[in-house]
Amino acid sequence: MAELSFACVDAQALPWAAGPTLRFRLRITAPAEVRVHALVLSCQLRIDPRARTYSEPEAQGLDYVFGAPARWATSMQALHFATVGVTVPGFTGGTEFDLMVPCTYDLEPGLGKYLHALAEGTVPMTFLFSGTLFEAGPGGVQVGRVPWDREAAYALPVAVWRELMDLYFPDTAWLRLRRDTVDALLRHQARHAVPTADEALSALLAAKEDGLCPTAR
Repeated sequence: MAELSFACVDAQALPWAAGPTLRFRLRITAPAEVRVHALVLSCQLRIDPRARTYSEPEAQGLDYVFGAPARWATSMQALHFATVGVTVPGFTGGTEFDLMVPCTYDLEPGLGKYLHALAEGTVPMTFLFSGTLFEAGPGGVQVGRVPWDREAAYALPVAVWRELMDLYFPDTAWLRLRRDTVDALLRHQARHAVPTADEALSALLAAKEDGLCPTAR
């Protein structure tokens, strides 16, 4: 079967999608004479946090993910970003295509905390590919597997990630709460005539720091 190589050449925030989506532009290269009938790919995206350095404010934010910097040698591990399937139409020699990757700004998982902590620079990513290759030949279509060692590295600009989040959640972030916590927060808002959850939480946190925090129930 043909030897394929992969590269990521660009990434953009996709506007007007149903939810936050990154559009990665991927390039596949095959020998010039090879006719690929179709390619069914599974693409796993992984963040490699050890592949960059961090400022002091970023390191403070990463304390919630990996602990103190003194522990990073053992605690800082790769983060799973997404796994996406895609079918690539036929091509000869090489092609480019868009990989649409749905994203979340949920700060509960370590991935959300990690991306939220970054202020600048890039997010070091690795694309891991597997799948099925349909290669056209004189005797018909041959079917083979994409080797598990096919991968591509890409440095996603932090600015692109922030642009994506600002498109869908301008100046906000998402927190996951238990239902009983949400019920208690709504009762607190109604009791104290606080119009938004953001204002209620801000007031409760300020009161907590002053030692005057009332119950939210």
